[in-house]
Parts: sequence; C-alpha cells; structure tokens
Amino acid sequence: MATRNIKLTIAYDGSGYHGWQAQPMQTTIQGILTDALFALTSQQISTKGASRTDAGVSALGQQVLFTINSPIPTENFQKALNDRLPKNIAVTEAAEVPDDFDVISDVTSKLYRYTISTAKTRPVLSIDHAWHLPYKLDQLAMDSAAKLLVGTHDFKSFASAADNRTNSVRTIFGCNVIGENELIHIDTEGSGFLYNMVRNIVGTLVEIGIGRWKPQIINHILAAKDRTAAGPIAPPQGLCLMWIKY
Repeated sequence: MATRNIKLTIAYDGSGYHGWQAQPMQTTIQGILTDALFALTSQQISTKGASRTDAGVSALGQQVLFTINSPIPTENFQKALNDRLPKNIAVTEAAEVPDDFDVISDVTSKLYRYTISTAKTRPVLSIDHAWHLPYKLDQLAMDSAAKLLVGTHDFKSFASAADNRTNSVRTIFGCNVIGENELIHIDTEGSGFLYNMVRNIVGTLVEIGIGRWKPQIINHILAAKDRTAAGPIAPPQGLCLMWIKY
C-alpha cells in the first residue's frame, strides 16, 4: 500500500483551546485532530500545522499535513474526520500533495484578520471573536498607518520578546483597516509573521486610532527595532487565520 501525503484545510473556534500546538495537560487543536485521526485509522499519526495559532485565536484556513499508509480514499477524510471532531473544529478540504511538499516552507502568503467591536454594549454573541473597545476609533488614521507597514521591513519592534529567531525581516503585501458598521477589521497579508506580530501591529494601530499617536510613528517604530517602541499587544480573541496560499 502506497504512503500518501495528505493536506487538510481546517477551521476552528479557538476560544476554548490552548492554541494549535499539542502540549501536555492542555486541550489543543492539534491534540484533538490527532485523536480524531487515531480514532479513524488506529494509527498514531504525526501532524504538522502551517501556523502555530495562540490560545484563543481562531482559523478558517489552517493547513495541516500528515503522512499515512491507509486504504481510506483521500476525498473521504473530510467527512470521516468531521464525524469524529467536536462541533467547533471542521475539516473543510482534504487533498493529496507531493512527497516534497512542505506545509510551512512552501507558503507564499497568509492572511490574518483582526476584528474590533466599537459597540457601546459588549457584543455577547461574538465576544470570543472580537476585541471590544466601546469608543470611536479614527479608522482613516489607522489605515494610513497600516499602509506604512506594507513592504519588506525588519519587524523586530512588532515581535514578541519570546521570539528568538535571528531574522526578523518579513514582507507585508497588504494591511487594510476596514469598517463594517460597529466592527473594524484589520486584514494583514504577508509572506510570514513573527510571534505575536499581528497582535502587536493591531495594538499599535489602536493607539493611533484613539489619537495617542500619529500615523507617521510607524516609521519610527520600524527603525527602532525594539519591542518597547510599539504599542501594547492586542488580546488573542479578535484574531483569525483566514487563509494560506502556496
């Protein structure tokens, strides 16, 4: 029987999980998916995710790779796994990929969306998927600042202090602040991201939105290459991994 590489696209509500990556004594998306694969195949299967989303972060387009030796047709994995997954995790697609495919290094682009609610009253039905800031934000100023992030820059100022990667240069293809009634979406597309980079960008844009900083401060923050130069980190629940392209 031939060994196959299977790539899954999965969506999940991350509000009840301790992030993507399996951890001892913690309920994680990867851990639950691995259990579902075992229930389906009776095999201990190692999975590899394209993005290590944090606790509380959700996804509509996480990509997961695993290798399997099984007679199960590729097209059947979607329904078979969904029958074994909790209702807040779903496989939206299953596809066979070449042996040399790498779910992380072959990524060309990712899009993260961060959602802020400016409603006067907290949005109880979406409170786990938005940062509630019940006051007016200057969306035009935020969007002007966001445009200064586009391009290839050293984003060290927007990386968590826990990110010890030596190369902090990344390329942002687009960063847009979009108003939708009482919601503000911040869409950030890039070739890759540093740890907590998007949430640190959002926290900085909010400082600009409330009028504490001018949009041009982005240039100073990038040049500083110092986490203390940027704004506070935004909470995780507003963040969603929308899609990944290869």
